[in-house]
Amino acid sequence: MNTEQTKRGIKVIGIILLIYAVLVATHEGEFWPFSIYPMFSQAGNPWTRAMVIDVTDVPDEIMWQLQNPDQKTGPPVSMREIGVDQIDYSNFISKTEDWTGSRRDAVRLMFGPDNIGNSRWMAAKVHGKMIGSDSVAVTIQPFLLVTADSVYMNPLLDESHYFRGGH
Repeated sequence: MNTEQTKRGIKVIGIILLIYAVLVATHEGEFWPFSIYPMFSQAGNPWTRAMVIDVTDVPDEIMWQLQNPDQKTGPPVSMREIGVDQIDYSNFISKTEDWTGSRRDAVRLMFGPDNIGNSRWMAAKVHGKMIGSDSVAVTIQPFLLVTADSVYMNPLLDESHYFRGGH
């Protein structure tokens, strides 16, 4: 291999590394080949996802309480069946920091008032974290109660959960 080929090889590697660095820097440190499977790239870190629970037949005093997956208050609502992408919904619920009236209403519109009908759906945050070295604790935090015409915040949660990045 001569010096010209070596210089060319180094230049190609440098360009590839530069492109990689630009892509990672513009995506908050995540680059898609490493974030497709967060169970590997983020193993052991606490996580938050979202789900929807049908709480139509659940008494008001129970529906706002913290739940665990084995004893949730109602059946889950399938995002696929109402035409909502689960990842988009989960990102919206888990990453929004300021739940203004328009953002709360966006959840209602995302579900579709016709899909909700006379039901009451609970948008919930699902939190998971490692306990010890071999167990995971999962909790379901009721977050927003959504009806066909209104959205209500959980009265048991402090306002910091809805404004400026509360967890």
